[in-house]
Amino acid sequence: MTTAGVLRPAVASLRVYEPLAAFDGEERAHWEACARSGGSDDVEDGVAREREAALRGLAAVPVRALPQLGPQAFVTAVDGVTLVCPWRTRERALHALDAFRDGVPDEVLEAFLPRALLDQSDAELDRLRDEQPDLRLHVQTSPWQVPARWFVLVDADEREISLGAPAALGEADGSTRVVGRRLVYRTPMSRARRRAAKALDVLRRTVDDGPITRSVEHLGRWLEQFHPRSLVELDYGGLTHLLDDAELQQDESARDVAGALAALDRGDAAAATAAYGRVRARAQALQGVESAN
Repeated sequence: MTTAGVLRPAVASLRVYEPLAAFDGEERAHWEACARSGGSDDVEDGVAREREAALRGLAAVPVRALPQLGPQAFVTAVDGVTLVCPWRTRERALHALDAFRDGVPDEVLEAFLPRALLDQSDAELDRLRDEQPDLRLHVQTSPWQVPARWFVLVDADEREISLGAPAALGEADGSTRVVGRRLVYRTPMSRARRRAAKALDVLRRTVDDGPITRSVEHLGRWLEQFHPRSLVELDYGGLTHLLDDAELQQDESARDVAGALAALDRGDAAAATAAYGRVRARAQALQGVESAN
C-alpha cells in the first residue's frame, strides 16, 4: 500500500443524486440555482471542504465540533437530466454524533466532547426531526473501509477507475500529489433497488436473520426514500490513495459479493465463504492502515 494519500480523509461514500423534480418550493429553487452555477462537480474538493469545516469546529474554543457550511450539493447530469446530491453536512454530523453516543458508555462520553455540546446537539437533532421529519440524507460515509453491503447495489461492469496523475503541490520544493485518482461505481436507482431486494431475498432464505441481513434491509429502506430516477454512486474516496495501482485495479469486491450471493442461492456455502473472504481480506488490509495510523 502507498502512503501518498495519508493526509486525505480515508473515507468511502455512498451517494444518491436526485433529479430536481424530487424537490419542492424554495429548496428546489435553491438547487436549481446551484446547478446553474455549476454546483460542486469536484467530489474530492467537496469532501476536503467538509473535512476542513469539521476540523475547524473541533479546533474552535470552545469546541464547536459540528461543521458550519452553507447548503451545498454535488451536481451531475445523466442523459441531459440534471441531478443533485445535497451535502447536508451539519444534519449528517448530528446523526453521526447521535450514533457515536449510542456506542460509547455515558461515563466516558465527556472524555471526547463537552457535555454542553452534547446537550446542544441533542436539542438540535430533536428540533430537526420535529421540523423536517421527511428530510432525506443523500450521503452515507464509512471510514477506512467500504462496507460489503454497499456492493450489493452495483455491478462489476459499472466500475470506473482512474489512477490519477501527479500535480504540483509546492513550487519551492517541487513536491507533488496525485489528483484525479478514483474508483467509482454508478448505477440507476431502479437497478440498485432490484439488486438490494434480490440480495435480501437470498439472505433471508439462506442465512440467519442476523446483522448482515438487517444491514441490507436497512440499506434498501434508505434507497426507498429517493426519487425512482435517481443515480446511486459508490465512491472509494480517499481510500484509493491507500492502495497502489495494482491493488486498485485488482479490487473486484462487487464481483465477489455478487459471487457470494449467487453461491448462497445455489447452496454452495464453500464458494460463498471464499468469495466473501476475499472482500473481507481487502477490508482488513485497509483497517490495518487505520491501526498503524
